[in-house]
Formats: sequence, structure tokens, C-alpha cells
Amino acid sequence: MMYPDDTTGGEQSPELPGSIHELMKAGLEMKLHMVQHHAQMAYLLAEELLHDEMTMLTGEKYERDRPFGGRYHRWGSNPGSVRIDRERVPIRVPRVRDVEASEERPLENYRRLREGIDIDERLEQSILLGLSTRDYAGVAGSLLGGFGLSASSVSRAFQERSAKALEAFEERRFDGDEFLALWIDGKYLAGHQIVICMGLTEDGRKIPMGFVETTTENAEAIKGLFQRLLHRGLSFDRGLLCIIDGSKGLYKAVQEVFGEFAAIQRCQWHKRENVTSYLSEKDKPTVRRRLQRAYEKPTYDEAHAALADVHRDLLTINRSAANSLMEGIEETLTLHRLGVFEELGKSLKTTNAIESLNSQLGKYLRRVKHWMHSDQRQRWVAMGILEAEKKMRRINYPDKLPMLRAALQENIKRNRTKNAETEPVHEANSN
Repeated sequence: MMYPDDTTGGEQSPELPGSIHELMKAGLEMKLHMVQHHAQMAYLLAEELLHDEMTMLTGEKYERDRPFGGRYHRWGSNPGSVRIDRERVPIRVPRVRDVEASEERPLENYRRLREGIDIDERLEQSILLGLSTRDYAGVAGSLLGGFGLSASSVSRAFQERSAKALEAFEERRFDGDEFLALWIDGKYLAGHQIVICMGLTEDGRKIPMGFVETTTENAEAIKGLFQRLLHRGLSFDRGLLCIIDGSKGLYKAVQEVFGEFAAIQRCQWHKRENVTSYLSEKDKPTVRRRLQRAYEKPTYDEAHAALADVHRDLLTINRSAANSLMEGIEETLTLHRLGVFEELGKSLKTTNAIESLNSQLGKYLRRVKHWMHSDQRQRWVAMGILEAEKKMRRINYPDKLPMLRAALQENIKRNRTKNAETEPVHEANSN
């Protein structure tokens, strides 16, 4: 199948439920929507619209009891055209004669179709979801004798609209939002790392904020992403919970940009999987369950003690696994230390929220098999993120988020006290 920009693979275009005749029983607005949503059906549906209006005026062919007292008669057809997006598509237009007025009765549906049907964001959605422009061109081309919408014109329209979507996404402002947390995670795409940042607002909304294309999760590239978000209105002076995996680049970037205002929560799921990756298949289930139970403890002291027990036993089973558990263990307990694990741990203890976004994104991006250039990658990523965003729900228990805000502000005070205690004392020079 051929998609905009590339040779791709994917699913066949979804079949419409029922027949065209069943669809045509719906109202005019629904019919026009179907023309817009499924471009390959444009000619058939436009033809049906004209036929419907003609039949409404004249009745069925050879029908004796005609509507309007037989005032309107069928009167052959003329060649015409309708505009679908940027192209004129030829079509046969039924003619209706008004016998009483001795003149032709123009079809209202034809007037509306002449004004044009714009293929807007519904085309973008169809392409992202797997609409094949090759299939589309084949159907339209056979119906229109080669004068239908071409795959190249659909590709051009998609490229232009996706470029506008990328520009709008990159210029989103955040001045009016108060953010409590950021999820940051990377996704590989054609050998390139796309690092995405998604924010959590005080009212529980999840907002994709930006992404950067890089080769690895390196600190400098991610710092650049954070700096751009700051220029677009992100504020962090009231504290931010930053939820990341174990990437050192992510950790460093968060520390260097947000400093004492950031509380880093390392993903507990990633930690558990990293630890068990060192173990034999026999030992993995038991250790995984013990780590899960330890992290589910409601308080910092209880969770830390349970993890210490697991660590002690791991030393006899696999020292590498034991060392992996201890590396960054304090950051995996940040929500416990802040005192909000019971209330918000389910949503904030892992990177699951942004993993879900990446999963949705993957459904769109996997359809492109050959990536041509960076601009194409970034346009598709932006379109995919914006499409996935429409399905996002608020975080669980948003009424508990004020607890997180208070805890983050207390954390800032602790960080400042700790920093003040560790700063070297400079004695005054004596002459």
C-alpha cells in the first residue's frame, strides 16, 4: 500500500457497515460527512445524493402516483463536476424539469457539491488509521476514468496539514496551566530516539507538551527540550514531580534544568524488570512478586525495609541483581517519601501513562515502513500524538492532587535546607 510520503504496509481500508443504499437513508448532513470521511467513496455518494434529490422530486421511474402532483419530470442528464478538496471531479448530473414553470429545476444537492467538500482532519485521521491512498486512487480512478483524486494529491494535502499540525504542536503555550508532574520517555523510530514529554495539570489533565529527535536519551538534547517548554510557558517554581525510567541522560537533564524544584520518581516497573533480567527463569516470578509487594507498602519505612529484605536475599542468588536493585532505589520511593503513595501511587509510580501514549503512537507509526527524512518523522509523530491525545482521560483521583502540590513545596524546602548545610563555608580573607 502507498501512504503519503512512503511505501508502507498496513491493514486494508475498513469496510463501511451495510450498503451504500442503506447509508443513503440517512440525512443529508450524514451523507456529506461520509463523503468527507471516506474519500474513495466520494463519487458514489455524490452520485447517490443527486439521484436521491431527483427521485424526491419526480418519484421512482415509471411510478404513477408522482410527488408534487407530477409537477417535476426527469429530463435526462448533463455532464458536470463537483469539487472534492482541490480537484474538480466529473459527474453526470440528472436534470429535472418543472412542467408548471416551463423551466429546469436546479438540484440543491448539486449546488452544495459544486461549492466543494473539503477533506479536512478526517483525512488525516484516515491516513493515520490506515487509509491507503493507493486503494483510494484505484477505486476513484476506476470510477472516474482516471480523473478522480490522485494519491499524489492526497499525499500533498496530508503533508501540508501535517506540517501545520507540527508547527501548531511546537508552538503550544502553557502559560495558563499549572503543572504538577512530567512524564518523560523515549521511543525508537527508524533508528532515531524520539523523547516525549507529557505534563499533568493540577486539575488532572494529561497534556503532551513536546518531543525531541535524538540518537539516544542524552542529557543535552533533553535539556534543549525542557528549555523550549520553559520558553512556551512551563513554570516549575512550585515544584515538579518528574517520572522517568532509569536513563542517566533523563536524570541529568532533569537535575540540571529544574534543580531543587524537581522530585524524581523512577519507574518502579522498569526497576523491577531490570532487577529480574539478571535472574534465571526459575527465580524471576518469586522475586518479581516480592518486589511488587515491597513497592505496594504504604509508607517509606515499610517499603524500604521490604526492599532491603529482598536485597539481602538477592546477594545469595545473584549479586548483579542485588546491585541493580540498590542503584537509584531512593528515587523509586519518591512518592513514598513525599507521603502521597497511597493516594496517587497507582497513576504516578510508573511511566505507564506515557507508555500508553507511545503505544497509541506506535499503531500509527508502524504503518510507515520506509522513513525518508527527519521532517517526515516529526510530522507523523506530531499527528500521532495529537490523535492519541483525543483519547486521553484525566488521572485517577484528581481531588488528591493538592496533596502532591503541598508535598512538592515541602520537598523544595528540604532541598534548600540540605543544600545550605552542604555548601562550603568561606572564611573572610584577613590582611
